[in-house]
Amino acid sequence: MHVYIRWVTALSLAGGVVATALLAAAVVVVCQMIVVRYFLNASTVWQTEFVIYSLVAATYLGSAYVLIRKGHVGVDLLPEMLGGAPGLVLRLLGVLFSVIFLAILTWSAWHFFYEAWSGGWTTDTVWALPLWIPLLPLPVGMGLLILQYIAEAMKLMLGEDTGASGPHGVELAELDDTGGAL
Repeated sequence: MHVYIRWVTALSLAGGVVATALLAAAVVVVCQMIVVRYFLNASTVWQTEFVIYSLVAATYLGSAYVLIRKGHVGVDLLPEMLGGAPGLVLRLLGVLFSVIFLAILTWSAWHFFYEAWSGGWTTDTVWALPLWIPLLPLPVGMGLLILQYIAEAMKLMLGEDTGASGPHGVELAELDDTGGAL
């Protein structure tokens, strides 16, 4: 179990790095677009589309990393109040429902990606980007999120704390009122 958790965590961290690179690339392209459009008075053909697809891809590919950091919206009032075995069961049910939903989403997205790949679909813009490129991050990101949810369930079953972590892995309970570590 620990090997799986470490392996999936490493993949999720890699997804976070890729998401960060995509966000940085989007910022650079927006700056380039401003210079080209307003200072050089030239047209921009691919920049807007690149930025949109990069931001969406970053969202999908970084979602597993966000799960590690407990950044997803979650309502854990009832599991916290119940505690013990009932709280654990509720958390595991939440993971189960999430995995089922994500599996359906991943399967549908993979099917759509395959149709775009095999059909040679392109975007309806001047750039005519092959559509499989912006469609690929959805099944990959959601598949990675499924793996990370399973790792989180394993952590719960092993009794490892999966509480909300603050910056640099410092537990939020270990922070003082100013955000510094105690």
